[in-house]
Amino acid sequence: MMQTDHGATAPEATRRRLLGAGLGLGGAGMLPAGAVPAQAQAQAPGAAPAPAAPRAGLLTRNIPRTQDSVPAIGLGTFLTFDLIPGAPRGHLQEVMRTYWDGGARVVDTSPLYGMGEVNAGAFATALDINGRMFLTNKLWSTGEFLADDSHARRSLETSLARSWRSQIDVLQCHNLVNIDIALPLMAAWKREGLVRFTGATHHDYAYFPVLAALAERGAVDFIQLRYSIFSRQAEERVLPAAAAQGIGVLVAMPLEKARLTKLVEGRPLPDFAPEIGVRSWAQYFLKWVISHPAVTCALPATANPAHAAENVAAMQGPMPDRDMRARMLRHMEGIPGFDAVERMPWYPDKRYPGVIARAQSGLRARSG
Repeated sequence: MMQTDHGATAPEATRRRLLGAGLGLGGAGMLPAGAVPAQAQAQAPGAAPAPAAPRAGLLTRNIPRTQDSVPAIGLGTFLTFDLIPGAPRGHLQEVMRTYWDGGARVVDTSPLYGMGEVNAGAFATALDINGRMFLTNKLWSTGEFLADDSHARRSLETSLARSWRSQIDVLQCHNLVNIDIALPLMAAWKREGLVRFTGATHHDYAYFPVLAALAERGAVDFIQLRYSIFSRQAEERVLPAAAAQGIGVLVAMPLEKARLTKLVEGRPLPDFAPEIGVRSWAQYFLKWVISHPAVTCALPATANPAHAAENVAAMQGPMPDRDMRARMLRHMEGIPGFDAVERMPWYPDKRYPGVIARAQSGLRARSG
């Protein structure tokens, strides 16, 4: 392992640099006042996080290749956790609290989610759960020339600083960008203890063959992809490959960015819903996803604490078997508009006025 000028190993030097006094990566203003000292004491530089054990009575899934397990529902943060700095954000901290109190332990974010990464780290620190949650983050590594890894290093260092962690549980190559450079880097960081598991993500069906190939050769520990009762393409090759090779599967868009719940708005649940303990449509769709044996954890995103409570409740009670899953799908196929979910706008009737939306609005104004 590479040594620094001061005799410390490279990962230890990285941790000292990140968790030391200055942070040096825009740390000022990222964490709530008073939050840093308590968390710094709980998670000293060089100490690996100790994720909390799953709560009894909830559906959990083993992390392949380990003896650990995680609850089958986690928290996604795309758009929902992105806010203009200074905007009220107490409701988002309540979302995270509701997830945690409901037994969820996995939180997924990315440097590309605007303020999502910053807010997730700040809320977890303020709630004193940071070192116990299972943090899945992403690597955005474009580089400035072929085989340039400096951008990747900056991405990791920034994510560690923003989330106030010395280790990320799962670091995933975001949308397979620069995957050939990212894979050996993430493997090295895993050996050094900066990350526990490596992964790769993509939501676009066109890239599912690449994810399948990565799983088939065991190149990563986790994959993250789009999967829902509407979007079932992952069943063709990716999910079987992950199951066969012991690859964990994180599910993005299990509610199709609120389009599924919008489609059934005002409709009663089917009469068979009580057989699987379903009391809301969100639970209906989430139980369908997490009952697939290859799925490790689904990651619905929300900015509404009441919806968060519905989501985590999907881990409780009986789960649909193969026949019930087929029945649930047939019911949805009988609802007008189900085949057109793809054409609905993301998050219908919802607005997330964060830095992403502000940048997009500015771009439209300049190009218009």
